[in-house]
Amino acid sequence: MSLSNAAVTVQTSDWQAVCSRHDLVAQSGVVVWFEGRQVALFYLPEHDTPVFAVDNQDPKSGAHVIGRGLIGHLKGELVVAAPLYKQHFCLSDGRCLEDAGQSLQVWPVRISGEQVEIGLA
Repeated sequence: MSLSNAAVTVQTSDWQAVCSRHDLVAQSGVVVWFEGRQVALFYLPEHDTPVFAVDNQDPKSGAHVIGRGLIGHLKGELVVAAPLYKQHFCLSDGRCLEDAGQSLQVWPVRISGEQVEIGLA
C-alpha cells in the first residue's frame, strides 16, 4: 500500500528513497540527507497527510535544528516550532506564521511500501 503526501500538489514521476518507513518516529522528526542538504521528515501516522518533508536549516539562526522542533497546531495550522527562536513553520507549505520573510523549503514526500521517498524537482 502506498500513502502519498496530499498537501503537496507538485506532480513528479521521479522519487528518491531516503530512509525506511521503520526509521520514522511517530509525532516527531528525523533528519535525512537529500540532494546535498539536510531534510527534516515529520511523521504523523493519524493525520490525513502522514509525512512531511521540510528544510532542516532554521532560516533565522542558520542552525540545522528544525527536525528537533515540536509539532503542534497554531492558528488552525499544523506547525513545527523551531527549537532556538520558537518561530512556527507550517508543515504543509513552509511559511513562518510570525515572519512572512522567513520560510522553509518543502518537498513532496510519500511512503511507498517500506520506503520513504522524496520527489525530485
